[in-house]
Amino acid sequence: MSIITILGAGAMGSGLCTPVRNAGWEVRLWGTWLDDHLIDACEAGKPHPRTNVPLAKGVKLFRAAQLEKALDGADVVVMSVASVGVPKITEMALEGISKAKALWLTSKGFCPNNEGKIQLLPEAIRTIAKQKGISLPPIVAIAGPVKANECAEGKPTATIFGCKDLEVSRKYAREARTDVYCIEATDDETGVEICAPMKNVYAIALGIADGLEEGTGFPHHNLKAATFNRAVKEMSLLGQALGAKAETAFGLPGVGDLEVTGLSGRNKVYGVRIGRGETAKDALAEMDRLEQTVEGVPAAGLASTLVEQSAPQLKEELTLLKAVNEILSGTERPVVKVISDAVLPKMP
Repeated sequence: MSIITILGAGAMGSGLCTPVRNAGWEVRLWGTWLDDHLIDACEAGKPHPRTNVPLAKGVKLFRAAQLEKALDGADVVVMSVASVGVPKITEMALEGISKAKALWLTSKGFCPNNEGKIQLLPEAIRTIAKQKGISLPPIVAIAGPVKANECAEGKPTATIFGCKDLEVSRKYAREARTDVYCIEATDDETGVEICAPMKNVYAIALGIADGLEEGTGFPHHNLKAATFNRAVKEMSLLGQALGAKAETAFGLPGVGDLEVTGLSGRNKVYGVRIGRGETAKDALAEMDRLEQTVEGVPAAGLASTLVEQSAPQLKEELTLLKAVNEILSGTERPVVKVISDAVLPKMP
């Protein structure tokens, strides 16, 4: 029986336990020092506080001080912490990761290095390992339209595994697949890793359109559709500029993940608050109080820096990214105007 150790006991980490457990793996779930209350609930047999679904039966739980034990003998390690925590957890777990056959990555975001250069998360992890003189196994980026609670409940789910080595992607797609957790394989690691954080940024804009309906009593579905269209185009443009395949943004990591995140994800909920009248600052404070991490907020600023550093030719073309950052900075313009200017077609 293969052993998989999931680092991070939050929603996605705990949700992933269900399919891999059902696929026949021995599953270990390690919680960081911020996850004690989540581990407490699971150990007590209660539903996971973030998914409201009980943890899959047979999952072995480990607390922060038990990292070495959790990693001992693991065939696969999964990085499933918030993107801001990836560098620290990577350093802590590096020895154990190096002994595994693969590192899976469900974390979504961008990571600045010591010189301020914005890196995709796999690149950041490789940089840390190189600095420590440690060799890494293949990295498999996981994305796609996966709500953690539905995954935990065993509902029909499609996802995508992306690795530079296509055969590695295919191997783990076969080994982690169940009748309801179905996996595509790709070698477009870059495309997967661009879409993963960018869809969080753009889901904020989709949420704003929904919030406008709550605030005005009148739907803004047309605006939301135009926003969706623009978001997918910008994900594809940015991905291609960095070496990704154009079509990746039109598949599960882009269109698929944006759809599900724009329906009910935390980034969408944050956008709704803004659309119905809360300031970006106040809305974020309330999300923080509720322990609901809004990954799209830091990702938006880092994405803009990434564009300036690595794809400056797109700076004026990524109008929706620019609009989201304007709103997050506390614009005095009506948010409906900011979004409309960014997504509605202009005369040629």
